[in-house]
Amino acid sequence: MLDRRLFLACLFFLAACASPGQVAVPPATTLIVLRHADRTGDDLNATGIARAEALVTALDGIPIDAIYAPGIQRNLDTAAPLAQARGLDIQRIPAENPAARLMAAGAGKTIVWVGNKGNLQSIWDAIAAPEPAPLQYGDLYFVTRARVGSPLVERRRFGP
Repeated sequence: MLDRRLFLACLFFLAACASPGQVAVPPATTLIVLRHADRTGDDLNATGIARAEALVTALDGIPIDAIYAPGIQRNLDTAAPLAQARGLDIQRIPAENPAARLMAAGAGKTIVWVGNKGNLQSIWDAIAAPEPAPLQYGDLYFVTRARVGSPLVERRRFGP
C-alpha cells in the first residue's frame, strides 16, 4: 500500500511541475527549424530566393524524413528547393500552436519546420528550448531531446 501511495504522490508532483502547453521532443527526433527566407512584402526577394536555394546545400548529407510548413506562400517557397532536391512533399500544419502536431508527426524522425516569427516562438516556448528562438533570416537550429531539462539546440547559419 505504501508503494502505491508513493507512486501516486510522485505522479501528483510531476503533474504539478509540468508547464501548461509544454510538449516534449520525442526520443530519436531531430527538429530542424528555420524562419522563411528574406522577403519584400509577402514574397521572397532575391536574397530570400538565394537563401532558400542555399538551404539545400546547408542540409546536404543530413537525412530528412519530412518537411513541414504552414500554408503561407513565403514558407512554402523557402521549403520548395529542399523538397524538390529530396523528392519530398511539403506537409502543411496550421501555423497556430503547431508544436504538438509537429512532434507527434515527427516522432523518431528528422524533420524540418519552415516557419515565421509567431509560430517559431510558440514552438520554442512549447518545447521549452533555450532562447533565443530562430527568428532571424538564416538561422538554422537543430533541436534534439536532452536526457534531462531543456532540449539540446545546435545553432547554425545558412545562406547569403
